[in-house]
Amino acid sequence: MNRREFNGALLKLGGAALVPSALAACATKTAAGMGIAGIDTHTHVFHRGLPFEPNRRYTPDYDARPEHFLAKLDANGLSHGVIVPISILGINNDYTLECIAAAGGRLRGLAVVDPATDLPKLEGLARGGIVGVRLNLIGKPVPDLRAGPWRDLVEACRRLHWQVEIYDDAQRLPQSLPHLVDAGVDVVVDHFGKPDPRLGVGDPGFRHLLGLGATRKVWVKLSAPYRSSNETAAAAAPLLLESFGPERLVWASDWPHTGFEGKVDYAALRAQLDGWVPDAAQRQLVLVDTPARLFRFAG
Repeated sequence: MNRREFNGALLKLGGAALVPSALAACATKTAAGMGIAGIDTHTHVFHRGLPFEPNRRYTPDYDARPEHFLAKLDANGLSHGVIVPISILGINNDYTLECIAAAGGRLRGLAVVDPATDLPKLEGLARGGIVGVRLNLIGKPVPDLRAGPWRDLVEACRRLHWQVEIYDDAQRLPQSLPHLVDAGVDVVVDHFGKPDPRLGVGDPGFRHLLGLGATRKVWVKLSAPYRSSNETAAAAAPLLLESFGPERLVWASDWPHTGFEGKVDYAALRAQLDGWVPDAAQRQLVLVDTPARLFRFAG
């Protein structure tokens, strides 16, 4: 399937996707009592009518609405998911909150905030189903998390029992993770830590990440292997299991795979988890028990 075919399939699936009943119909399936069958901890939702950032580095030519995502969950035997802010929306969290509210308890979300202005909004975001903040540091300077508004944001997250999710290249993780761990906040690291595919699990930043398993304050997402390489992910998984244990690992699809649309398949990504975590009891922890606690799902 090429990108044009992928986009067309999404539009067919969505149809009149502005109609709230489409999302409500998906929401009722879990409400009917099937409980938590599996949690996809990383998805992006958006549509082309939203106000995108003017200086964005990516502009989608399709819609990825929450009902499309929930249909993916249903088709793959999963039940719940987590909306992760996409950079094209900047610090506007309104659509995430709308999607969570309409999904009947099937979704939680993270937020992107400006630490200089948005701290008074955090409790309201928490009431709306937000459970943490995301720092997408790709292509940006690493902020000083020990000073000024950033320190205040980290402390606010600690008080709210929120997580701070970091997306950055592995080589730069030593600049951010130790300060967050020292502050006592829960930390979630995206996409295997994003090691350099040329270095694989020998990436010094990835080795630094492995050393944080003993802190019990860091979780890692087994997600988006294509953002490093499938080979790196396969080599990294047993090392992460050894260092963190299944109680600090979660799985995610990274749907709709921005930048890789049509090149990866949701069901195939889910199947990769069986190879990364071959023990069924450990996989239950990674797919259900650990994310249910981390993202505050009832079930």
